[in-house]
Amino acid sequence: MSLNYDVKDLDLAEGGRRRIAWSDQEMPVLAHIRERFTSERPLDGLRVSACLHITAETANLMRTLQAGGAEGVLCASNPLSTQDDVAASLVMHEEIPVFGIKGEDRERYYQHIHSALDHKPKATMDDGADLVSSLHTERPEQLGELIGGTEETTTGVIRLRAMAKDGKLAYPIIAVNDAMTKHLFDNRYGTGQSTIDGIVRATNVLLAGKTFVVAGYGWCGRGLAMRAKGLGANVIVTEVDPLPALEALMDGFRVMPMQEAAPQADILCTVTGDVNVIDRPHLEVMKDGAILANSGHFNVEINIEALEEMATERRKVREFVDQYILDDGRKLNLLAEGRLINLAAAEGHPASVMDLSFANQALSLEYLVQHREELDNQVHTIPEAIDQEIARLKLKSMGIEIDTLTEEQSKYLSSWEVGT
Repeated sequence: MSLNYDVKDLDLAEGGRRRIAWSDQEMPVLAHIRERFTSERPLDGLRVSACLHITAETANLMRTLQAGGAEGVLCASNPLSTQDDVAASLVMHEEIPVFGIKGEDRERYYQHIHSALDHKPKATMDDGADLVSSLHTERPEQLGELIGGTEETTTGVIRLRAMAKDGKLAYPIIAVNDAMTKHLFDNRYGTGQSTIDGIVRATNVLLAGKTFVVAGYGWCGRGLAMRAKGLGANVIVTEVDPLPALEALMDGFRVMPMQEAAPQADILCTVTGDVNVIDRPHLEVMKDGAILANSGHFNVEINIEALEEMATERRKVREFVDQYILDDGRKLNLLAEGRLINLAAAEGHPASVMDLSFANQALSLEYLVQHREELDNQVHTIPEAIDQEIARLKLKSMGIEIDTLTEEQSKYLSSWEVGT
């Protein structure tokens, strides 16, 4: 095989193909788009470098882009999120160059990003903005070739908007994360379920009766709090924004500062996208045996450096559990090195919800091709028509019908003359 790639083992490919097929049956919207792309070829000849979690669901996105005529390359967006059998199958069965190995170190992670950039992309797909950041800081000579890109995460959109504000963003980006059919479902239901899945797989603890602290009440935090409560946990929410804090309170959760929540917590999980949300003062007051997890994109939300400085001993007690023993004898348990627990210790979001997110990715790329001349170098929201179409297709695939406005109702909603 003449393809350039770096995966763990091509002998894993057959298992990856079965995993990809299993997820595909739960992704009917993406399948519908793939069928149209096959006949219309809207991405013909477009070189795409994608930095995404290498999962079975992502594989079906890459297959869809390929069906549309794109020449895609995929690298990992997190050192622990790659499914090695899926990576092997994409190389072996789809002939898509893949660069990602579960457990790769930081050096190899960035080598893989640069391998994806060697593809000389005309468009990027990012999950956390590491690809776009590397392109701007280390490959500026390539920026003139780009027509646009997409970004899927809250964290990435924050980074890219900061770049745009500073006048540093060199090409337009579609904020997939801002689509209603992304954050209302992927962030809430996907993150909620998959984070609980990762914590339970890593620890095998019973959540019922435990005090579970959720740091951040954005859409991811809402979903996580909902699922933890559903399993019988006593949920505390910490926030810095008064509006979601008030919402969490009225949703039935206790709300307090992290410094007050930390001593009560059996399990703490961060979903904020910010740095040192769990910091040294919080670690100093945690109870013996507390479990620390993160479901934000980067491993910066828990101050791991402070934890290591405080510990007199560190030992691996389970595959994804590092136990830190402090000088006062307390034991704090860090899951998955503080990385995305839902992908490091589990399989990420269920395919059914990724169907919506990756439909947004595929249609956003098509939109960029069609409207490249109209978009300035900013972070753009997905057009409402794309959002609506994805929701319509998902409902149709589920056999759900809804009402349509009558002519009279449409006229009423668009007029101002009729009063009480």
